Amino acid sequence: MVKRRLRARFGWMPLEEMRNKVVLGHTALALRRFEDAEVRRLVATLPGGQRPKARVATVVLTYKRPERLLLAVESVLAQTVRDQVVIVVDDGGGLPALPADPRLHAVSIRHNINVPGVGRNIGIRLTDSRFVAFLDDDNTWQPNHLQVALDRLDGPESDGDRPDAVYTAMRRLLPDGSVRDILSVPYDRKLAWERCFFDPNPFVARRIPDLHYSRLRRNKAVAPKEDWELIYRFGRRNRVEHIPEPTVDYVVNPDSYWTPWELTS
Repeated sequence: MVKRRLRARFGWMPLEEMRNKVVLGHTALALRRFEDAEVRRLVATLPGGQRPKARVATVVLTYKRPERLLLAVESVLAQTVRDQVVIVVDDGGGLPALPADPRLHAVSIRHNINVPGVGRNIGIRLTDSRFVAFLDDDNTWQPNHLQVALDRLDGPESDGDRPDAVYTAMRRLLPDGSVRDILSVPYDRKLAWERCFFDPNPFVARRIPDLHYSRLRRNKAVAPKEDWELIYRFGRRNRVEHIPEPTVDYVVNPDSYWTPWELTS
């Protein structure tokens, strides 16, 4: 009976993620309450107590990388798409002085929680936009990243059906700035069962109810990660496309706070 119920609810998921739901499901309850409380608290700190509104909202998650954060934020503000709002969500590590730009807002979670999905959800919920994009504090975008994504998401319907989300190619860099490789994998949900190539940094999506991250507390040993879970789940009911143009510079950091590169290289 239990197996049938699980299969009916989560049968579209790989077994590893079904196991995560069962074993770690209890952690999501408290984290959802924490997320709700933080959204209520932080929205009051925004100008006029209102969620900033724009065509696209960019959520930048950060933790104790002030120099890299500044580079990331500057790359977002330098986008050719000007109708955007940028929300920096600090995971309790403290924020440096950020550029004075009316499109930029920064908030700090009450204390460090080390659950990227919750931090990104808070950023989504603190903004009001038609589209949402994501960038981590140690990566940067090329100036045309949002334009490339939005041209497809919001452009003419050449084939009668626009996608609900796109992800571009990523230029993966070593800490010394040299190019490791270019990650460009066409969208294929079946292939994603075997290779977790999804990442939030090149991902731009319509703001619809399916756009939210898992709130499970996943440590570095738990796979798959919340970014994979989001895009895989999102693609179940919504159309996702890959754009092979590299518009993201992604730093492969062996000392990453969130990603164990020895497991994913």
